[in-house]
Amino acid sequence: MLEVTGHEPLAPDVPARKVPGARRALLGLLGPAFVASIAYVDPGNVAANLTAGAQYGYLLVWVLVAANVMAVLVQYQSAKLGIVTGKSLPEILGERLKPFWRRAFWVQAEIVAAATDLAEVVGGAIALYLLFGLPLPLGAVIVGGVSMLLLAVQARNKQRPFEFVIIFLLGIITVGFLAGLFFSPPDPGGVLAGLVPGFQGPETVLLAASMLGATVMPHAIYVHSALSRDRHRPNPHLHVPAHAMARLVKATRLDVVVALAIAGVVNIGMLLLAASTLGGVDGTDTIEGAHAAITASLGPVVGVVFAVGLLASGLASTSVGCYAGGTIMQGLLKIRIPLMARRVVTLIPAIVLLSVGFDPTWGLVLSQVVLSFGIPFVLIPLVVLTSRKSLMGRFADGLALRVAAIISVVLVVALNLVLLWLTFSGAG
Repeated sequence: MLEVTGHEPLAPDVPARKVPGARRALLGLLGPAFVASIAYVDPGNVAANLTAGAQYGYLLVWVLVAANVMAVLVQYQSAKLGIVTGKSLPEILGERLKPFWRRAFWVQAEIVAAATDLAEVVGGAIALYLLFGLPLPLGAVIVGGVSMLLLAVQARNKQRPFEFVIIFLLGIITVGFLAGLFFSPPDPGGVLAGLVPGFQGPETVLLAASMLGATVMPHAIYVHSALSRDRHRPNPHLHVPAHAMARLVKATRLDVVVALAIAGVVNIGMLLLAASTLGGVDGTDTIEGAHAAITASLGPVVGVVFAVGLLASGLASTSVGCYAGGTIMQGLLKIRIPLMARRVVTLIPAIVLLSVGFDPTWGLVLSQVVLSFGIPFVLIPLVVLTSRKSLMGRFADGLALRVAAIISVVLVVALNLVLLWLTFSGAG
């Protein structure tokens, strides 16, 4: 089904892009990974991490550490693919899949992107309810409207300003979700014990799979290749010398490590906050309940800061999610729909579900289950493509990276199969 061939050679007679000095390159080339990393601190992560910490303390800290290592690996591969080939992952797949499989692949990828966007809009609506008492449907409309403003920046080919806005929101998310740790620091012994892999019954296996599904995000992998391509290779036919390409790949590796390290700290911080604050407290199985418990334990200021972080998470992640959906459609179907129009269409399901009284927390849980279906479809082609020298040349994955990627894929797919089985068998 997947036919891998080499990409077209870069034109040798076109002058190379000017490469800045090392220090300037280090600063100027960072950014795309920070946008992609927003997917790793979205409301779905908030729900999974708070539940894990409140119900099982520090037991599943190791899951987040392992998931973040996997995330660094796959996001680096995605970004490298976009830089070296000058094409996004959906574009490469669109060129190599036969028409029927290309359309089928687009359907599953679009469903995954829509499920992700649903969770992010719902999370932002919950934040507005916590902050201002707004009805959830109205909150969803406001979140959609603000995200349209953010997407307008990207739509005008202003990627750097878009990156700056997203990085600013990432800063708010970091402060919002970690501030409580200064008032309720975690137990160091418990944290160390949580680094040792282990479970306590099928419920923790289900929760671990949910945490993994909320961390390794398919749409973030699709979009990262496009973000890196758009920043570093806006014209893929321009020849880039090998030394310049190597510098871009090296800077991208640093970009991914720094951005995903921040996202990983935020995720682990949420679990630690829940473990130190919410353990044994009733009603913390929802974001609203967890927020109420945090406010009661640490004070209203910390509660407000947490809610602001959740709002920033919803706004930033839904903007990136909508952009990812557009990237998927354009790459696989060669159809470009204005981001504003796409934003309106993808906003409708969230508003409808919230208007009919659908439980928002259950909506977040279901979105993670849907995500689990899409993970193998993006990870397996990514590992195959980045290991092919016919496509990647000297930048193809080495043996160590290839083995690590295969192990990650096997673990991710296995845990998500466990998630699906436990979910639909009623176990736990």
